[in-house]
Amino acid sequence: MTYTTWNPFREFEALRRELERAFESFGIDLRAGPLFKPWFLPGAASRAYPLLNMSEDKDHVYVEALAPGLNTESLEVTVIGDMLRIAGEKEAISTDIKPEAYHRNERRAGAFVRTLTLPVEVDADKATADHKNGLLLITLPKAEAAKSKQISVKVS
Repeated sequence: MTYTTWNPFREFEALRRELERAFESFGIDLRAGPLFKPWFLPGAASRAYPLLNMSEDKDHVYVEALAPGLNTESLEVTVIGDMLRIAGEKEAISTDIKPEAYHRNERRAGAFVRTLTLPVEVDADKATADHKNGLLLITLPKAEAAKSKQISVKVS
C-alpha cells in the first residue's frame, strides 16, 4: 500500500495551469505583458527569490543567498525554531523610465519573502548575516543537541 501526502500547492499549481489554458483558448496570454511579474506575486513563484545555496559542516549551517541590488536597510533575517525567513525589498533601478518604454524588463523589483526549513536545530542568538558583493551570507551555529557526537565502541 502506498501512502501519499496531500500537497495543496500542487493543487493550486494544477488550477493555475488550467486557467492559463482556458485564457489561451481565447487568445489571451496571461504570461505576457506588464501584469505578469512571477517573482513578486504571492504564491509558489515568489518563494524562489532570492536564489540560495545551503550547506553545513559539523558546527554550522551556511546559507548563501544571491541578492544583488537589495536595500540592506529593508533586509530582515529571522530564525524561528527550525525555520529561516529572509525578507526585504529590491528597489527599482530607475524610476524615470515609464514601464511601457521598456523593450525588455527582466530585473524585477518589489518586496519579497523566502522561508525555508533548516536541516537541524540552530542557536539563533549566535547567528550572523553579512551582505557583500550581492551575496547575503548567513552563518547559523548548530545547537549543541544537533551536533553529532562520536561514540567509542569497545571491542571485547
